[in-house]
Amino acid sequence: MAIEGTVRKLNEDGLGVVKTGRRRILVPFSAPGDRVRIEKTRKKKRKLIAERFEVIEPSPMRKEPECRYFGRCGGCLLQHLDYGDQLEFKKSKLSSILNENVDVIPSPKIFGHRNRIDVVISTKGIGFRRYGTWWDVVDIEWCPVFGRSSKRVLKSLREFIEDHDVSLYEIGKNEGFLRYIVIREGKFTGELMVNLVTAPGKLPEDFPEYFAYADSLYWSVNRTPSDVSYGEIERFWGGEFIREELDGTLYLIHPNSFFQTNSYGAVELLREVAKRVDGERVLDLYSGVGTFGVYLAKRGFRVEGIEINPFAVKMANRNAELNGVNASFRVGADRDVESLRAYDTVIVDPPRAGLHPKLVERLVQNGPEQLVYVSCNPKTLARDLDKLKRVYTVSDIIGLDMFPHTPHVEAVVELKRQ
Repeated sequence: MAIEGTVRKLNEDGLGVVKTGRRRILVPFSAPGDRVRIEKTRKKKRKLIAERFEVIEPSPMRKEPECRYFGRCGGCLLQHLDYGDQLEFKKSKLSSILNENVDVIPSPKIFGHRNRIDVVISTKGIGFRRYGTWWDVVDIEWCPVFGRSSKRVLKSLREFIEDHDVSLYEIGKNEGFLRYIVIREGKFTGELMVNLVTAPGKLPEDFPEYFAYADSLYWSVNRTPSDVSYGEIERFWGGEFIREELDGTLYLIHPNSFFQTNSYGAVELLREVAKRVDGERVLDLYSGVGTFGVYLAKRGFRVEGIEINPFAVKMANRNAELNGVNASFRVGADRDVESLRAYDTVIVDPPRAGLHPKLVERLVQNGPEQLVYVSCNPKTLARDLDKLKRVYTVSDIIGLDMFPHTPHVEAVVELKRQ
């Protein structure tokens, strides 16, 4: 039996909430005020999610999305909302979770801002996972969130497939040669990298000819049963890296490097972090490829960075050398850091799981005068802040929209030791 109801609000994950009696149904791609008819639902982690539904009376908040794949592709949930309404949603989300009044800085661009997309190459299509599935793919011509160069790359890929007898990924069976194509672009340099990820096998020799316009072209091989968009580097053509420039600081980008996916938002993020750094000596924890550390060193700070990934440390030191700055990075785990009081400011930018409990205790017992916490997960941030507030005062919090059209939001928190 079909269920009709009105979407009252969006939950923290950007899904519309419809209440019918005791039931609470979550409706993707909906807006507050939408009247919906729900034909079918599915359960996910004790939540009831609308799987087949229609909007019978649209909300005044709803607008026409710019992407033709919206509503099927799982990449964007909020494109049907005006950008101002998206920011209000994120402001409300951050303020509620952190129990603070938090403003959110908008992304300077809301289309063409992503500098990386991982596109599935499968028998179902070439594109992104259909929302709510791992087994189905929405076939796309290009991605407006990434920009026009995605159209050129995907056109070249289809020409390559048409000209050669190569098998495509059979999702669920772990069969097929071509698996992913990862496109990366320096938004401020214009440099383009294409990385084809395959299963073990033989790549046709003329593959590079189809992407002669790319500054860097890679072939990576995934030798594991995992469905992932990276692998061992088999070969590359052109440059070993592409470069991105953020506010006058250069960074080398490699296929296996993590880098902030919104270059324009990353500039705002760097500036907000730099504003909150005091003193001379800075420790950059979870330093990655040196995004914060190299930027700060270019502004006169003496920076040391610690990162558990050896390859990221190697890239961070190369980025420091490229910029000619006083910054050094070494391999280490967050929980093993000693002498935190030796630094004027410590920056932490942990993964979504948040800070290791041992590091939180070490910060409480012997932390620096100034702590800057960068977070992509408000819930684990709130958990960690609750413990840090035993000895630290939160002097400032700001949100940044690094991920337009999604429910995700970044936060920067400045803490001072009491």
